[in-house]
Amino acid sequence: MVNSIAQLEADGIVQRYGKHTVVNDVGLRVEQGRIACLLGPSGCGKTTLLRCIAGFEDLAAGEIRLHGAVVSRPGWRLPAEARRIGMVFQDYALFPHLTVDDNVAFGLRGQPAAARGQRVEEMLRLVGLASQARKFPHELSGGQQQRVALARALAPNPALVLLDEPFSNLDVDLRERLSLEVRDILKSCGTTAVLVTHDQREAFAMADEIGVMAEGRIQQWDTAYNLYHRPRNRFVADFIGEGVFVSGAVLNPRQVEVELGVLDSAAAVDCHELGCAQCGKRCRVDVLLRPDDIVHDDASPVLAQVLHKAFRGAEILYTLALPSGRRVLSLVPSHHNHAIGERIGIRLDVDHVVTFRQEPAPPPARS
Repeated sequence: MVNSIAQLEADGIVQRYGKHTVVNDVGLRVEQGRIACLLGPSGCGKTTLLRCIAGFEDLAAGEIRLHGAVVSRPGWRLPAEARRIGMVFQDYALFPHLTVDDNVAFGLRGQPAAARGQRVEEMLRLVGLASQARKFPHELSGGQQQRVALARALAPNPALVLLDEPFSNLDVDLRERLSLEVRDILKSCGTTAVLVTHDQREAFAMADEIGVMAEGRIQQWDTAYNLYHRPRNRFVADFIGEGVFVSGAVLNPRQVEVELGVLDSAAAVDCHELGCAQCGKRCRVDVLLRPDDIVHDDASPVLAQVLHKAFRGAEILYTLALPSGRRVLSLVPSHHNHAIGERIGIRLDVDHVVTFRQEPAPPPARS
């Protein structure tokens, strides 16, 4: 039982636009100083949920609390400006006519000038932009503008910072580097934060815990490691990372046989409504194989044909055809540079056996 008060709690959140339900019975909890992420494809409800937390949207059902105090419920919500929440938007939302230091000072209106100036200097040092204080936003790079937006959000010492797709306007290399920098900044301040993104690399780089969303619901709230190695359902397994499903036969509650061999599972394999032990036959399951589960091994008697290769610097992602014709992926050190059509030795090296009940084939269409 959890006794501490979370910085952010949401219970049974429902939000609708007319008859269309966008967020459907969502609950989450974020402890003080933790960075959480809402991750999912476009249209899954993650940005709408963030707007509910910010105080921009009414709730159809449920309750949102900040440090134990209710800030949203059906029929009432505390105004956004009264929630002590800092926002970092996708387009930065900096004031073009204000200098960097004036942008950062915007949320500090009403404070004595000396205290305001000291806080602005502190925030600009924190984000590494002390030398850019008198410049205007258009004179900065995209990454610098994003750090100004973060400094402005942090300046009033908010209880919570919300980041809505904050790196989507940046190139891939800068996005990855800046996400690590922003995490370090938030952690150094002890700030609680919620990030919204569709980019797994951003989520993995920044977040302590991640909620994968689909169709308005959180499918799994977990660490990046568990989302990758212990996905709760097919959507999470398919959405997170790369991998393919291959057919397997359950030999017993702890073993599954696939084309490449027998897999030993630490957890009982669930292939039947009553559990595998009640199945009474070699029931079929779909087994998730990640690229790191298929190891290139010249000594292996099992050969697979190279169908496609994607060079990734230190590694090459191979698409391979097994003897049956089924395709798998294998991540191989790039000094093993094989040609399309070549046959290479492979073997299984699976630490986490992930299986799902095999979905029945759709009935044939009537002529």
